[in-house]
Amino acid sequence: MTKQSIAKFCILTASILALPTLSFAGKEIVSKDKVPVEVAKESCITGDLGVNVVSQYISRGLIFENQGGIVEPYADLYFRLYQGDGFINKVSANIGIWNSFHSRHTDAGEASGNGVGNHNASSTASWYEFDFTAGLAVTFLKNFTFTPSYYTFLSPNDGFNTFQGLNLNLAYDDTDLLGKFALHPHVTVLFELENKAGNGSDEGIYYEVGVAPSTPLFGKDSGLTFTLPVTAGFGSHNFYAKDAGFGYVSAGGQLSYALAFVPKCLGAWTVNGAATYYYLGSDSLRTFNTQPANDVRDAKNSEWVFSGGLAVSF
Repeated sequence: MTKQSIAKFCILTASILALPTLSFAGKEIVSKDKVPVEVAKESCITGDLGVNVVSQYISRGLIFENQGGIVEPYADLYFRLYQGDGFINKVSANIGIWNSFHSRHTDAGEASGNGVGNHNASSTASWYEFDFTAGLAVTFLKNFTFTPSYYTFLSPNDGFNTFQGLNLNLAYDDTDLLGKFALHPHVTVLFELENKAGNGSDEGIYYEVGVAPSTPLFGKDSGLTFTLPVTAGFGSHNFYAKDAGFGYVSAGGQLSYALAFVPKCLGAWTVNGAATYYYLGSDSLRTFNTQPANDVRDAKNSEWVFSGGLAVSF
């Protein structure tokens, strides 16, 4: 074969090898040993979890423990079912758990009749409360969110009888209206269906109104946020003993700091600290808070609760 023939053969061979590439111009060629990378899709499941350490456990104005160590871990999951631009903007299902562990074994055995303060009445004497909630959050007119939820409160250490209730919450995001001065108001109604969350003689109704304005400190990029929650609680139909109407009012400040050094793939981590003042306006609350007689609760009108915690959202 002459040099000229060899040259022609090489040119022909190169042309044939190039045909596949030319034929598929503009299309990505994936070799058999490589897997195409799919674009990450936004998850329809979000959630949060965390733990708080508190100086007192006060719920709806009732003091359940004010001594020893109190640790309160929690977790929530949210499932987005719908999102649109009509009257209803978003629908999500949610489930959550909340716990309160007490080093003093608060009221262990009381519900089972083994006697208040019997620390040996239960193998879970430190586990005072376990709450389970399930609900549906409906956002409408962009800024209103209505959340009906089923509540059940259990006591693993037999400190109280299992409670069941229906909770209705309406929240309004007024950021578009007030900007950085937004109050984020909410209204809550809790119907006691079985046993008590209050201290009255029969199943009743609890009402709550509150605001929680917040603002970043030292600029948006500082990661530091200050929140000022103010809440007032009321009762009817024997939610509080003697059918008291006004239960309490609370106000406080909370600082939260975003841990920016944590990789985003691990969620958004924050630490927080808070101080909350309670004014107990009902004589029946102060009477409840002194019981049982051998406990360390008191009948003061004013109480402070200090807390700190860690939270993760994803």
